[in-house]
Amino acid sequence: MTSKKSHEMIQPISYRNQNMNPNQNNPYYDYHQYWYNEYQSYPIHQQHHSIDQSDIFYRQHAQSTFVLVHGSWVDPFFWHGITRELQKMGHIVHTPQLPGHGTDKDKNVNHEMITNQVVHYITSNKLNNIILIGHSFGGTVIQKVAEQLHDRIKRLVFWNAFVLNDGESLTDQFPPQAQKFLLDLAGQSSDNTIKLPFQYFRDLFVNLADLQTARQIYNATTPEPATPLVEKLDLKTFYQLSTPRSFINLQEDTVVPAGENSGWYPHIASRLGVYRFIQGSGDHMSTAKIYPRRMAQLIVNASRD
Repeated sequence: MTSKKSHEMIQPISYRNQNMNPNQNNPYYDYHQYWYNEYQSYPIHQQHHSIDQSDIFYRQHAQSTFVLVHGSWVDPFFWHGITRELQKMGHIVHTPQLPGHGTDKDKNVNHEMITNQVVHYITSNKLNNIILIGHSFGGTVIQKVAEQLHDRIKRLVFWNAFVLNDGESLTDQFPPQAQKFLLDLAGQSSDNTIKLPFQYFRDLFVNLADLQTARQIYNATTPEPATPLVEKLDLKTFYQLSTPRSFINLQEDTVVPAGENSGWYPHIASRLGVYRFIQGSGDHMSTAKIYPRRMAQLIVNASRD
């Protein structure tokens, strides 16, 4: 049964090219000011972004509409630097907020509610011909969104994102010991959420970052609702779709342990069937903050016609 919450419209966080502050409608803006550090090239309150028409990516790629779906422990501000870079190339960017994430205190959400919120965001904003991108947990969300809105999607892009087989859950992608670790954390909480210990987060999620940056990123995370991570998803419809898809793999991303039957690539990526493969250097979270231009370029390459 679909909860009422899945139909509540959270304030859109959508940006058009150069005439809007990407955070003017973002209630989480001030909350995240400590994302910024000496590696950030943009001041926090910069309001206008001119399109750099000498940029090779501006010249080579027509304007696209991107819908960026964040992963666990973060909210739309995860995409902030990448959004600015995509805007400079002339693109339109939307970053919907997932229920139960960021400063949303109601953590009693399930995967269906999260999926329905993204579907509602896309349809209520009358978005079509979109590039739908999922990072990490966001991959499972765009799989389910595509089942409902495949006629509005030009391409699916999975950035070190989970691609589940039919009947699997996200936690099924981890070895038994890691599954127990995550579920024990949820059981120890008062609201069935998971807050990772700093050292675990530092070594797996931001392994390329210096200690100060790692702590800044960690301090901006919030407890993750456990229910959507353990639900087994019916994905029969997804695997009947012919929507073009891409997989971006950052080589130093170790969140999913690499092995003969595990890892982002080729194990998880190969589930997409025929797909475009784009590879770069980076870890799971800090690369988005430290090198947003690099990530924007990889996203454009993964999304091009």
